[in-house]
Amino acid sequence: MTGWPITGTGAVTAVGAGTTEVFAALCAGRGAPLPVRAFDTARLRTRHAYEITDPPQRPAAWLCRAVAEALAAAGLPEDLSEVPVLVGSGLRDLRAAERDRPYEPHFGPALRERFGACDTHTFGGACSASLYALALGADLLAAGRADTVVVAGADTLTASMYALLDRAQPGAPREVRPFDRDSGGQLLGDGAAAVVLRRPGTGPARAVLRSVGLHCDAGHVTAPSADGLVAAQRRAHERAGVTPADIGLVHAQGTGSPHNDRAEAEALGRVFGTGPGGPLIAAVEGMTGHTSGCSGLLNTVLAVASLREGRVPPVTGLDKPIAAAEGLRFSTGEPVSAAYAQVNSFGFGGVNAVAVLGRAA
Repeated sequence: MTGWPITGTGAVTAVGAGTTEVFAALCAGRGAPLPVRAFDTARLRTRHAYEITDPPQRPAAWLCRAVAEALAAAGLPEDLSEVPVLVGSGLRDLRAAERDRPYEPHFGPALRERFGACDTHTFGGACSASLYALALGADLLAAGRADTVVVAGADTLTASMYALLDRAQPGAPREVRPFDRDSGGQLLGDGAAAVVLRRPGTGPARAVLRSVGLHCDAGHVTAPSADGLVAAQRRAHERAGVTPADIGLVHAQGTGSPHNDRAEAEALGRVFGTGPGGPLIAAVEGMTGHTSGCSGLLNTVLAVASLREGRVPPVTGLDKPIAAAEGLRFSTGEPVSAAYAQVNSFGFGGVNAVAVLGRAA
């Protein structure tokens, strides 16, 4: 199979720490928002989020924990002095700046201190940042610039972004309900995820990255365009050498935002059709919240686990699908046997990314 082996994964979310713990919790349908503790919400309508509270650290700490797990799973030492590390993030550590604390605009210092990393890059590409980092990691391997690349994502909710969502959303949600007619909007969540990409033959693969399709339609500052989402999916399929019929599982973004969910559901229907023959669709943000620039890589970690274990988390909070989602096959936690999985990640400004993963031989 062509592509780049994913030899290790790591994850830290509000539902747990470690890929095994996080995946098990999500497959069991566990994970719910709690009242925000990080900042005062008294003047806001919305009061809930998916925070990492045990312990309540900063995103650099979660990032390092996810990277360490991925390295251990790949059988590699915690020495990244000669390994590129690419981190995608939407909000980085802006919460520190909001509190007038020392603020690093990138994660390089933390990675250098923990792993001796010298070649580090932080990409602020909105909600698709970590999948853009994944695409660059694959490019580095393809160009012969590296034999191993660590790709990661990390984000934390901030008071400023939380307040902006509070003003823009139709309601004051207390939960995330992906693709549901009664959804009040999205809620933010803390999270970090990491994968180790390597050249073929350098270690046992957990899954294989077949492609990342990138597309920027720049159609609107915030509202996504279904046309752009369709183009990103088709580009990913073309680069991976697969057809929509080959994809057995889609990890959708499913933020619970009415505009986002409608555009994503329409795009999925246009690419895969509707009915029982389509791929199984997962959307975990009802349990994790929207982890911003980390969300794409977090779903990549979950897709790797789904391909290996033959199971997929259910879509919680979905009772009455929106019109655009009728006919799509959403996961209720049933077993899945898929040779290929797709991961969707769409950001502000039409910055879209779609990854295609293959099951390891």
